[in-house]
Amino acid sequence: MSNTELGDAGTDETNTSSVPAVRLTGITKRFGAVVACDSVNLALQRGRIHGLLGENGAGKSTLMKMLIGLVLPDSGTIAIDGTTESIHDPLTASALGIGMVHQHFSLVDALTVWENVALGDAGRLDPKATRGRIGEIAEQYGLVIDPDKRVGDLTAGLRQRVEIIKCLRRDPSIVIFDEPTSVLTPEESEQLFESLRHVVAAESRSVVLVSHKLDEVLHATDDITIMRQGKVVDQRRSVDADARTLARAMVGREVSLRSERAALGIHSLDDNGLDDNGLDGNNLDRADLDGIDLEEGATATGHTFETADSDTSNIAPDIGPTAVPVLRIGKAVVHDADGVIALDEFSLEMYPGEIVGVAGVEGNGQRALGDVLSSLLVLSSGTVTVDGAPVPTGKSGAMAKAGIGVIPEDRHDSGLVLDMTVAENLVLVDQSRAASRGLIDQKRLNAFAVEMIEQFSIACSGPNAPMWSVSGGNQQRVVLARELSQEPKILVAAQPTRGLDVGAIEYMSHRLETAAATGVAVLLISSELEEILELSHRIIVMHSGRIVGEMPRAEANFEALGLLMGGAAA
Repeated sequence: MSNTELGDAGTDETNTSSVPAVRLTGITKRFGAVVACDSVNLALQRGRIHGLLGENGAGKSTLMKMLIGLVLPDSGTIAIDGTTESIHDPLTASALGIGMVHQHFSLVDALTVWENVALGDAGRLDPKATRGRIGEIAEQYGLVIDPDKRVGDLTAGLRQRVEIIKCLRRDPSIVIFDEPTSVLTPEESEQLFESLRHVVAAESRSVVLVSHKLDEVLHATDDITIMRQGKVVDQRRSVDADARTLARAMVGREVSLRSERAALGIHSLDDNGLDDNGLDGNNLDRADLDGIDLEEGATATGHTFETADSDTSNIAPDIGPTAVPVLRIGKAVVHDADGVIALDEFSLEMYPGEIVGVAGVEGNGQRALGDVLSSLLVLSSGTVTVDGAPVPTGKSGAMAKAGIGVIPEDRHDSGLVLDMTVAENLVLVDQSRAASRGLIDQKRLNAFAVEMIEQFSIACSGPNAPMWSVSGGNQQRVVLARELSQEPKILVAAQPTRGLDVGAIEYMSHRLETAAATGVAVLLISSELEEILELSHRIIVMHSGRIVGEMPRAEANFEALGLLMGGAAA
């Protein structure tokens, strides 16, 4: 199918004669030698939700940023309701009725929710009216939020609500959602899209959903466009698509069952404990694949696993009675900015080579746990020891020096400096490998960066590429490369696959398993139960800052974890 044909796909009998709300023709954008978008044609119809799929770095976000005026195309045209427009900035886009919910937050932490929502308003501020409108949108879309809460004190999920409300409040007729549900619960996501469907149909709006979640796109959209390496490679009606075909088109190859299930976000099971694919969601292992026709070199139809040793990835390391924990957290207590207890006498021991999964509804102390191990929070009481030696909390660099590496839950907030280069970000934790007599040696820095770029397959234009020019998935690889290059004893992986596509999830999972196989103790903090169940050797559940349950992977299932996450006794 040609790009021209693809650009007009997605219409039906009810709107084939209508002028598209948006028509992108021959859109091309280059960043140096990298072609982010290559002659892309795309048509968006009113009254329909259009899904835009692709790997991290496929060009999806760049394409949408050109529509919103944040990036200027090198060539091509943009037509809104049949009229060719020149969109030079977001104000022009807003005047044309275009709004965007960004993947990465554009909020001011020091301001309240209503103040962030009102940013950019012309004329005199009306706090009462703004708060009232926030309440209306929150009720309509299931995004309840306290308008007077300081944004800096909100969890990632609540910040995403603010970002969505901020966009919808301006009542755009063309709305771009860039990974809007990556930090929302399944229930919140379902209500959001249910409300969107009603509004889109009733008010003839046009919505673009940029997402890495295959199941979300299949169920929430009317049409789907898939991009790979800057080009449109497929487009079809959602009713004619299936997850495996979409995954294959996204990455250009077959992907593992694990990463496909993670991208699908499978959590619901039927009465027999089976998911929508007929696989046992409670105790998934290789036995579940028996009877499925196998292709040559694959373990299940259409699914190739990268390494032979992945068959034993869920086997816990041999921890005998005389084993010594590499990490011990003893009765840790932490209070948040409002004085509320975030960690309540939290105690945990970890051993070399094991992956300990931390499950729980967001906001139950997981972030505080990660921040303590990142030297960002001071314990009110309690201790942290690594290899038996106490480590001071809240002291910059102390945890890293003790052997703790961290993949933070928000790479933009505390993992990377976007205005610095890839090379500079790779040595943020330890500059010694690129320094000579206390000064950065550019030659050594570039040599180290090239080594990391090759070893971790980081797609960028080179060591000196600015971090902001690199896709989200490759930004995450930079963080991973930096932390693993320190040869940590303990690796804290907080939401490591959040916002990643199906191929990137596969890569990250494999890297975490490999790290554990080499003796690193991995603390996996994730809101994705599927990820916890697939990767962990041992699972703990947090509720109200405490561990309310602990079990080996073999004894874990969705029902047991769900009860514990809700606060039920173990």
